Amino acid sequence: MMVILGTTNAQVSPPGNPNPLLYYGQQAGDLAKLPRFDLDFEGGTPQQLVETIRAQIKVLNAIIPPEHANVQLPPLMMKQVNVYELFTALTAASQSTQIIYTDQHGRTSVANARAESGFRTQGAITPESVWHFFTTQPAQRVEKKEYRFYQLSPYLGTLTVEDITTAIQAGWKMMGETNTPALNFHKETKLLIAVGRADQLTMINSVLAELPKNNEQPAGAQQPVQTPSAPKNPQPAPL
Repeated sequence: MMVILGTTNAQVSPPGNPNPLLYYGQQAGDLAKLPRFDLDFEGGTPQQLVETIRAQIKVLNAIIPPEHANVQLPPLMMKQVNVYELFTALTAASQSTQIIYTDQHGRTSVANARAESGFRTQGAITPESVWHFFTTQPAQRVEKKEYRFYQLSPYLGTLTVEDITTAIQAGWKMMGETNTPALNFHKETKLLIAVGRADQLTMINSVLAELPKNNEQPAGAQQPVQTPSAPKNPQPAPL
């Protein structure tokens, strides 16, 4: 349910207004009529901020969409401000650039997105204006997972499944991966089943490529030196 505090009395803001907090034609004298107050806000939700302000000026009309009800606002301590000054500063202070990730066709793309939060109103700003809370957060990364099967029988003998998976997990750890793929070994078929992002699964291919297969010497291993053996029935040297 949408949280509505106070009454509603808003005008429509003209299109193209460069400052959504300030109505075209708003006079400085009109803003000077807004009640001033001291604010000591310990931080919390938008509704908690509204209630803290209303305890000072009694009237503050605000709408808080339910999907934004749990957004956390920073602590605020101010002297002799009005709601226009407060909300303008709050929006400016909340602006940030965040990195977002998208997965397309097994490739990860990185982009920047602007985020901000605050209160806005439409129409001329008066003590009875209706403010609504907004927040623009970039879309969270949607990780597209894939599954792969790896036949481990050529490697099992001198190596165990734990040896192989430990090496794979060590590689992920060194890359700083926190949400690593899930691994499951199927004993009957000797298959290693992995589910995760495509860029993470390439680590498994890299590890298996460096492991010796059965009856193979590891890369770089020295071959044993063969020493000649004496003949079993030596023939006497000719005179």
